[in-house]
Amino acid sequence: MAAVTVLFLAPGAIGQQTYIGRFDIYGGYTYLDSPHIKLAENGFHFQTGLRVRTWVTMGFDYSISTGSTSLTPALLTTALQQQLGAELAQLAAAGEIPQGYTLSVPIDSTTQTFAAGPQLSWHGWKPATLFIRPSVGAIHEDATTHPNPADPIATAITAQLAPSGEKQDWTPFYGFGGGADINITTHLALRVQADFVHDHLFSDLLKDGRNTVRFSVGPAWQFGRNMK
Repeated sequence: MAAVTVLFLAPGAIGQQTYIGRFDIYGGYTYLDSPHIKLAENGFHFQTGLRVRTWVTMGFDYSISTGSTSLTPALLTTALQQQLGAELAQLAAAGEIPQGYTLSVPIDSTTQTFAAGPQLSWHGWKPATLFIRPSVGAIHEDATTHPNPADPIATAITAQLAPSGEKQDWTPFYGFGGGADINITTHLALRVQADFVHDHLFSDLLKDGRNTVRFSVGPAWQFGRNMK
């Protein structure tokens, strides 16, 4: 959409690009959103690529982001929900749970993504380069729990789920992505891109996989011999 806007604003600039660099590098801001668990993270996104054809780039993609959410029983596996339900029922029967009590454990998260593969680009417009890519790779998440010290129930249950107070996991992800390089000079562009992926981190705790959207924006450079 950004590329199309540029074209409408500068109709005289329509035409093919005359320089397509051999190498490509990008670094910018990223926003990682996993709405199913209400986790929003901000961080840094890095990409580097080697153009093997004018329209094909083989590259590596990495991002790291941090954010916070809260773990509730509804997110847990059925077995864990049943276990917690029985424990909470016993506590309620003993009068140890305040009326209207809701279990919620705050969590800080650090998420890293790693991917490699092809990106397909179209250089038919001078103002912008459009691209699409498969998103296949691995994701690592480090979650640290922070139960309220004044809530002994949450503290005790957290000790069952993550005795050390920290839990890490690796899992593959798959999806697709794309965006546009809005060309500022021959070598410099503003890259705007998004990826939609699916994964299932912490499958021993969480009953569902999650759909995650990553938005990122920042400067991109192309350099090296002209592949045109």
